[in-house]
Order: sequence, then C-alpha cells, then structure tokens
Amino acid sequence: MNYSIIRRPRRNRQSEAIRALVQETTVSVNDLIYPMFLLDGQGIKSEVKSMPGIYRYSLDTLLEELKEVTDLGIKCIDLFPNYAEDKKDKYATESYREGTFYLDALKAVKDHFPELALMTDIAMDPYSSDGHDGLVENGKILNDETLEILGKMAVAQARAGADILGPSDMMDGRVGYIRQALDAEGFTNVSIMSYSVKFASAFYGPFRDALDSAPRFGDKKTYQMNPANVREALIEAALDYEEGADFLMVKPALAYLDVIKTLDQNFDLPIAAYNVSGEYAMLKAAAQNGWLDGDRAMLETLLSIRRAGAKIILTYFAKEFALLQA
Repeated sequence: MNYSIIRRPRRNRQSEAIRALVQETTVSVNDLIYPMFLLDGQGIKSEVKSMPGIYRYSLDTLLEELKEVTDLGIKCIDLFPNYAEDKKDKYATESYREGTFYLDALKAVKDHFPELALMTDIAMDPYSSDGHDGLVENGKILNDETLEILGKMAVAQARAGADILGPSDMMDGRVGYIRQALDAEGFTNVSIMSYSVKFASAFYGPFRDALDSAPRFGDKKTYQMNPANVREALIEAALDYEEGADFLMVKPALAYLDVIKTLDQNFDLPIAAYNVSGEYAMLKAAAQNGWLDGDRAMLETLLSIRRAGAKIILTYFAKEFALLQA
C-alpha cells in the first residue's frame, strides 16, 4: 500500500540541535532558590544523613560556602536555623530576640554578599518547645494569638537584612498581618513569598531531621492542607493574594504538579514550588544504589516543576544543578 505520512513529529527530534530549537521548557540557575541550614557555633559543617550532599553550617563555614554558591551564579538562598532545645520555649521568643545567632547571621550574610537575595522562614517550629508552627494551648494550635509572634519575627528578620520573607506556618490571615507589621516599621520593600498551599505531607521528614523541629505531639493537619484538595488551594492562594503576597508557593512540588498548574492558570503573581527534602532524598537514595541516573533524574524533576507552571523552584539540587551548567 502506498501511504504518505504528512505529519512526522520525529523530524523535530532528529538531532540535538533541532531538539534544542523546539524545546518548550527550560531551567536556569536564575529560577532556583537554594535552601540552606544554619547552626550556632564555629567550624561546623555537618552532613544531614537523610539528605546526602546537604549540610548544616555554622556562620563561618556558611560564609565560605556562599563564596562558591554565588560564584556558581545562584542568586537567592533560603536560610533555616537549627536551634538547640534549651533555646526553645512556648512563645518562640528566641525568634525575635536581638543578638540571637540567626538574626546576627542574616546581617553577616548581607554584609558579605549584598547582591545575594536572602530569603527567610516565618514559623514558630524551629524556636518552639512544642515543635508546632503556631502557639499551643491545651493541645490546640491558636491562630490569632500566633499572628503577633509571627509579626515580631518578620520585623526582626527584615531589620536583619532579609529580602524575602517566607511565612510557612499556614495560619489564617498571617500574610496580611505580616504585611501590615512590615509596612508600619518602614519595610515596604521587603517581599513576602507565602507558603500559600502547604500540604500535610509525608515528604518533610529529612527537613525535620535537619532542624530537629518535628512536633512534640500530634501532627500538623489542623493547619496544613489535606493532600486530597485542590479547590481549597485556590481559596488559600486567593486569600494570600488579597492580603499582599508577592509570590505564591506550593509545597511539596512533585506530588502536586496539578496544583502548581492550577495556581499558574489562575493568578498573575509568580508561582514558586518547593522541591522538598523527601523528594530530594528519594532521588539521591535511588542514584546511590544505581537504580537511576541521578543527574538525568534531577534535570527531569526540575523541568517537570517548571513545565507545570512554577517560575521559581526552591530546591536542594540548586548547587548540583549549577555545577552541571558551569
């Protein structure tokens, strides 16, 4: 039979040069934020066992690492503190105390790397003796009473030099409260990247190991979202948009690509996605066992998050990706 095939999609895949011409989605170092972990002390570089290649740094070793990170073209980091138990209390007072090591570190990072965009985390759990993101009373997480603490934390971090604040607590109304607190203190140019759609996920385990910040009782399901829901994500994102968020984030990323796409289709703000610790650890474990090609799996993962609609990706792969591109 004489049959002429008119449309041959494979023609656009026949060489690397042509494949590059028609590639619809790309990932650049400019799209990435590198989450990093900070410890009190000196001379510390301690690997997180469940996150191969990721370390907790004291300030001196962090500043050394940031020389390499910035030389690779990474333009933004998200710095998380690991506090000793004796520094934690019910009201997370260490989070805004002048002279605490985290706030001093933020100042030092901005002094040494003024062009680096510095993102911080707004939530009580790293500083709370209860390990929850909000204030606990009689086993309940109090919403409105938590907002005052988050506001103090936000202003303290802005004063220390933070460029972008990341409220990750999932309390109702916190974006508006933080925005008003910042503006009242003159920090109108400090941005808010809201963890608008943060699910109660199984993929956070290695992160909690890194910060020793797991809840001391119960779980976080009364404030983090049910993984089954996407319409609820639109409600959460719309509220944060109305309250003044500058970016809207989805966390985690890989199991929620549909949610990322939904937000991208419904909001004009930049959409961020957090490629979380459990997602990182899974690929690393598989690569170390020879079950998959780690570099290819990393690139495919980041591409999928961008393709879904994320303009910005927070990822522990940021340095590794930048090294591959160098």
